[in-house]
Amino acid sequence: MNYRGNVLIIGCLLIVVFADAQLMVPKFSFTYADTLRGSITPYRQGWDVIKYELEVEPDLAKSNIEGKNTITFLATSPLQTIQIDLQQPLIVDSITGPAFNKYSFVHTGNVCLVDVKLPAPSTSGGCQNQLTVYYHGKPKKAINPPWDGGLIWRKDANENPFVATACQGLGASVWWPCKDHQSDEPDSGMVIKIIAPDGLSAISNGRLMGISILENKKKLWTWQVKDPINSYGVTMNIGRYRNFSDTLLGEAGKLDLNYWVLEYNLDKATSHFKQAKNMLRSFEYWFGPYPFYADGYKLVETPFLGMEHQSAIAYGNNYQNGYSGKDLSFTGWGLKWDFMIVHESGHEWFGNNITTKDIADMWVHEGFTNYSETLFTESEYGVKAANEYNVGTRKNIENNIPIIGPYGVNKKGSGDMYYKGGNMLQLIRHSINNDVLFRKILRGLNMTFYHQTVTSKQVEEYISTESKIDFSTVFSQYLRTIEIPVLEYYLLKNKTLYYRWNNCVEGFNLQLPLQNDGTATTLLPLTRWQKINFTPTLKKIWSVTDIQKNFYIQIKKVAALPTL
Repeated sequence: MNYRGNVLIIGCLLIVVFADAQLMVPKFSFTYADTLRGSITPYRQGWDVIKYELEVEPDLAKSNIEGKNTITFLATSPLQTIQIDLQQPLIVDSITGPAFNKYSFVHTGNVCLVDVKLPAPSTSGGCQNQLTVYYHGKPKKAINPPWDGGLIWRKDANENPFVATACQGLGASVWWPCKDHQSDEPDSGMVIKIIAPDGLSAISNGRLMGISILENKKKLWTWQVKDPINSYGVTMNIGRYRNFSDTLLGEAGKLDLNYWVLEYNLDKATSHFKQAKNMLRSFEYWFGPYPFYADGYKLVETPFLGMEHQSAIAYGNNYQNGYSGKDLSFTGWGLKWDFMIVHESGHEWFGNNITTKDIADMWVHEGFTNYSETLFTESEYGVKAANEYNVGTRKNIENNIPIIGPYGVNKKGSGDMYYKGGNMLQLIRHSINNDVLFRKILRGLNMTFYHQTVTSKQVEEYISTESKIDFSTVFSQYLRTIEIPVLEYYLLKNKTLYYRWNNCVEGFNLQLPLQNDGTATTLLPLTRWQKINFTPTLKKIWSVTDIQKNFYIQIKKVAALPTL
C-alpha cells in the first residue's frame, strides 16, 4: 500500500475543512490525527456498519483490557483499505475474516488501516462482509470524567471494584475498536459481552440475555442492543450491583425499567428513582414515545456524575436533587428534581434517537436536552416555573465562541450549546406562539429522524418548514455568532413606536408576539427602522421586562428620533 499517498489525501481533506469555515468561527489549529478522527476519510467511505459483537475482559488489578470486536458491514463499493479506530496505547493484535483469514494492517496513531481488498459488490445493494479485531492494552484513564474521559477504575465505599466508561467527544475507540464516527451507527444493533469476576456484575446497554459461568470464578455477561446505537453511548460498568425493576405503561406499550445500583444504596435508590416515571411521562408527552422500547430503559450507578449511555443512563448524582446539590438556574426550581435523571434521560430523544453526524453540531443533543429540563419543570410545576427556570439558566451563558464548531475535525463548539441552545428554543417557541404546533414539531423531529443521524441544517430546516416561519437567520444568529441581537426602540410623544433589530446577522427577522390578559399583537422587527401607532392596545402589552423574559435578546431605548 502507498501510505504516503494516503497521507496526502488526508492532508487535502484537512485543507477542505479550513476552507469550509462557518460564520465567525475562530481559527483553530488541527492535526492530521484530528482529521482522521473527525472526517469521513476515504477509508470510511463505501462501507456501512451493520452490527458490532464486542467481547471484553478488563483486568481490574492492572487496569488493562483485552477483547475482540466482530464488525459486520455492508460494502457498497470496491474497497482496498478501511479505517478502524483504536486509540493508543491500546494495541491491535490481529484482524481476521470470517474464515479466520488474516488481514494485513497498519496501526498508526489512533487509526488502524486494514487492507481488505474487497471487489466491487456483486449486487446493487452491496455485499455483507465481516472482520474481527483482536486487541489488548491499558486504555486511557479518565482524569475528570465525563469531561476528560476514558476508563474509570475506582473502588466503592466498601473497597469493591467500581469500573465504568465515559468517552463522549474522546470517542469509543478509547476502549474498543470501531468505526468511531457519529455518522455511522450499526443498523442491527450490537451484542456486548463482558467478563467479570464472580461476585461483581457487568452492566451494559440493552437487555441482559444471559450470564455464563466460566473458569477461574469468572462470569460472562451478555447484553443485546436491538436498535442502532452511537458508539460513544456504548458502556461497560462493573461493580457490586443490586438490581430492581419496574414497568411504565407508555405511549408505545409496556416499557421495562431497570435500575442497577451499588448494593448499599438499594434503599435510597428505590425511593429516589421514582422520579424516573414522571420524567418519562413528561418526555413522551413532549417528544413522543421513548425511542428504545426494544432495549428498555435503565439507570446505572457510576463512579462519575452522569452520561447519556443509550438505554443504560449513567447516574452518579448521589441520590440528591439538583446538579450535585446545586440549582443551575439559581431560582430554586432546579432543586426540586434530580438533574442527572432528567437531563441524561432527555438525551434518549436528542443525542441517542437523533444523533448528529458531526460533533460540531452537538447543540442538537445538548440544546434540546437542556430545554427538556424546562419542559419537565413545566410538566411538574407549571408554565411560570418553567419560564423562570429557563431565564435563570442564562446566567451560565458565556458567549465566548459560536455554538457550532468547525466540521470534520471532531471539534465541538461552545459550551453555550446547553443554556444558550435551550434559550434559543424557548424564544423560537414564543415566536411560534402556538404550543400545540410547537409540541407537534418536537414530536415530529423524533418521528421524522427516528434512529437517524442528522446535520444541524436538517433540524433547522425542519423547524422552519413545519412552523411556516423562516427561522434561518435566527439559527445563524444564535448558533453561528456570539452576538446577542438588540431590539432598539424610540417612543415619540407616547404615540408612535419606532423599532428595529441591531447587532445581528443580515436579514434577522425574529417576530415578537406580545400579549397580556387576552390582548395580543405581533411585532415584526427588521434591521431597518419601522414605526407603528402606539395605541392603547399596544401600550397594554408593551413590556420590556416581559419581552426579555420570553426572548433571549437585549432591548435598548435610543436617545434620538430615528430616520426611516
